[in-house]
This record gives sequence, C-alpha cells and structure tokens, in this order.
Amino acid sequence: MNSRAKFAVVTSSTLLVCLLLFGGVISRGASAEDQSTASSNIYRHLAVYSEVLSRIKSEYVEEPDMSSVTLGAMNGLLESIDPYASYLNATQYKEYLKNYDTYRGDLGMVLAKKYGYITIVSVIPGSPADKAGLNTGDFLESIKGIATRDMPLAYARLLLKGEPGTTIELSVLRHKPEPQKITMTRAIVKLPPIESKLLPEQIGYIKIAALGEQQVKETATALADLQKQGAKRVILDLRYCATGDPDTGVELANLFLDKGLIVYAQGQKYPRKDFNAAEKKQVSTLPMVVLTNRGTASGAEVAAGALQADKRARVVGERTYGDASVRQPITMDDGSAIILSVAKYYTPEGKSIQDNGITPNEQVVEAEAALGDSDDDAVSVPQPGAEAKKPGPDTILLKGIEVVKQQS
Repeated sequence: MNSRAKFAVVTSSTLLVCLLLFGGVISRGASAEDQSTASSNIYRHLAVYSEVLSRIKSEYVEEPDMSSVTLGAMNGLLESIDPYASYLNATQYKEYLKNYDTYRGDLGMVLAKKYGYITIVSVIPGSPADKAGLNTGDFLESIKGIATRDMPLAYARLLLKGEPGTTIELSVLRHKPEPQKITMTRAIVKLPPIESKLLPEQIGYIKIAALGEQQVKETATALADLQKQGAKRVILDLRYCATGDPDTGVELANLFLDKGLIVYAQGQKYPRKDFNAAEKKQVSTLPMVVLTNRGTASGAEVAAGALQADKRARVVGERTYGDASVRQPITMDDGSAIILSVAKYYTPEGKSIQDNGITPNEQVVEAEAALGDSDDDAVSVPQPGAEAKKPGPDTILLKGIEVVKQQS
C-alpha cells in the first residue's frame, strides 16, 4: 500500500476511535432513562464511520485494501483504551490458536503498543534481544519485512516465536533517525536467577531482572542468607523487571508483609477479587527500599505498589510502565477475536496499575533515560546525530542507598 493509502488507514483509525470514544463518554454520563438515546447516538456515530469507509472505497484516487483499513481502525480503537489489546482477523486468530504454544524459540522481549507501533517494555537478561542490545523504549518498525504499524500485538508476538536456532529479521527504531535492520536467532529463553549481595553499612541488595515462581523462592532464600550475614536493611531492585504475572507479584510482596491487602482485581463483568498477605509467608521485617524504572511492569509493579501502599517500603526511581490486567480472548461471529483486558489490578488505595503505573516516593531519572522512552505523552523521537552516552553513576541505586539508611 502506498503512502496515501496508508494515510487513509491512519485517518480512518483515528476517526473511528474518536467517534466511539465520544459515544462511550455520552453513554457513561447518561442516566438510565437516557440510555436508549445514548445508544442511538453511538449508532449514528457508527453510521458516519461507515459512510467514511464507503467514500474512501468509492472516491479515493485508488481503491485501498479495505481489509487493511478495517484492521488498522480496530487496532487503533483498542490501543486507545488498552495498549495490550489485540484484534485478530479470522485467519490471524486461527493461526494464533494453532501455533502460539507450538514454538519454543523466542527473543526474550516484553512488548506493548505505543503510538501505533510495537514497543519494547523490557528484555530478559541473556536473551537474544539482550545480546542484540535492544532495550526499553525501542520500537519494532517491522518484523519479517511486515510493518508493525497497526499490527495486532498478539500477532507480533506470534511472528517472533519459532524453532530454536532459526533466524528472524527485524527493523528497529532506536537512537538513530533511520530504522536499523537486525537479524536475530531465536532461542529457548530462561529467566535468569536473582542477584544478591551485602553492600557496605549492612545493606542487603537483591536484584530481580525477571520475575517467576523460581525467582520468588530465590528471593526468600537470599533474604534469609543476607540476614544471617548481618543485613539490617534491604534494597529490592525491580528495574527492567517486566516478566511475571500479577499473581507472582503478590507472592513477592508477601515475603515482606504479614497482613493486609496486597492488590485487588476488578472489571465490568469481573467481580472484585482481593489478594491478601498471609503471615506465614513473610520472610523479612527489615526496613527496605524498592527501586523501579520505566521498564518495571506487571508482577513487579504489583509488589512495588503493595509495599508502598502499606508504607512497608519507600519506592525510589522512575514511574513504572503500567501493565497489570486480566486479559481474555473474545471471539466474534466471523471467527475473528479481540484479546482484551476484562479486569485491572488496583493498589490498596484503588489506583489502577495499568492506567497509572507506580509513582515513586523519591523520583530519580536514570542517566540513559534521556535517549530512551519517557513518561510524557509526547513522542520521544531520536534526533539526527544523537549517540548513546556511556552509562554514568547509578543515580537510582545511590538514592536508594541514601533513603534506606534513613529507614528504621
């Protein structure tokens, strides 16, 4: 599709999003007796969208691929409300069901949608993505020669998987104005073990780069060992930790809590489910600090949010990415499907983690964050000639040490 046809796709996506979101606002704000009126308004908005599609098809300078227009519009709509949602047409969904659990090889990236493209939330240490130098905030411009603009997130994940040892070509937008082509080899990705050590002044340090059930067990063991070595305080480093589901984050938080609400999940048709701490699972009562950054997501966010809300720990670093929900596939009559968040996880204060992330008590920007992703709504576009800077002092860790020394 040429640039004009692509513009038509983007325009129709934007229009559909605006129309449906406007209709949704009207519906939410309406009283019960006005619901029928609100519903008719939504249908009118849809009628406008249908007419726009019809005009594009009949009057555009050349007839565009209407399936691409529709696919782009649907994914644009979903991304506007849920950066982890996907719309798969019938063919894509059939392929997804058949092959997603078949392939063992992967690249070790945690992905989301941002500005219509596939973006990297974090990479697993030791994975092919890590060895290729990919990092939080990089955009995948194309996968196997297929542009990722308006590509369903679930389909992108499917394309990246394959047999171990096979190669795949990616085009990545990083710190240069032009996409870089990278050929990577898939591998069986294993979550790395945690790191732990005793820092000066009796400060125990635990780094979790990827979170799973095994890492929770390792953390419990490390806490016991550090306390035997004389640790009086603990720093839990969750930076760039984006693996692990929210339930695993509950288990991690419980190592430091003996009671109280850790997190709860709730949705429009999903009854509230509370996750509470169990006293017998607590391992450490030492004063502590949690380190986070823009690559902290999912289970790690649940743990950080719970410890902060309980005032069990102070959080130091950057606002986290925002990814904690219950996602389910919902099939359509034509065989297509949407993979959608049907419930979100909320901190004990009632803040949606997916919508807000976790905001640290002490905000510190990492030195290399200037060339990566950012927390504002503006697109961070690499400038011509910009080069990645050599890493300087670990400002977040240094601040964490300063704060934990004040804990008692």
